[in-house]
Amino acid sequence: MEPSVYPIRLYGDPVLRGQARAIEDLAAPVQVPGFAPQSLREVARSMLETMYEARGAGLAGPQVGLPHQIFVAAEYDDDTEEGKPLRARALREFVMLNPVVEPLSDRVDTSFGEGCLSIPGIKRTDVPRHSEVRVTYTDLEGERRSIEAGAFLARIFQHETDHLHGLYYLDRLPGSVTEEYVEYLAELKGRARAYLQTLEAQG
Repeated sequence: MEPSVYPIRLYGDPVLRGQARAIEDLAAPVQVPGFAPQSLREVARSMLETMYEARGAGLAGPQVGLPHQIFVAAEYDDDTEEGKPLRARALREFVMLNPVVEPLSDRVDTSFGEGCLSIPGIKRTDVPRHSEVRVTYTDLEGERRSIEAGAFLARIFQHETDHLHGLYYLDRLPGSVTEEYVEYLAELKGRARAYLQTLEAQG
């Protein structure tokens, strides 16, 4: 079965402010709202496809309406020829269930740009993140694993884990920053409400 491309939930959607639930039964079917139930592996595959389609570096369960602790991510080769599909630039793909992030350094890094697929069109270069982290997670085989990451990959892992706890990257900045975008964020909230009404109408 070909992977699906899910609609990405936008700023203001309540699912993005919720605490995602831990995944305990990896064999249980999972249902993304608006789609038929699928295996966790199939959902992860579709989440990766959605991430590539949206030209993102990571995507968390709540961003597709799934209130479970899962995110996908990719590490890209920046030297790949421009114009190639984003998937062709991926050096590694990650699917992480029930991730726990542990800082490995006190150094805070603000040297990378950071955006969010749920807040399209805004990118900040002042979001503080730990420069090095260890992520302990469960893989799709049910094995508990850990990986250490630095630089931009560490930022991706922290960003996606934040989504599982109801946080946007704007929450890491002073409140005055969010105020800068108040009109645009209100527009996103309206689009989020409209999509939820569409889902409700579908029953």
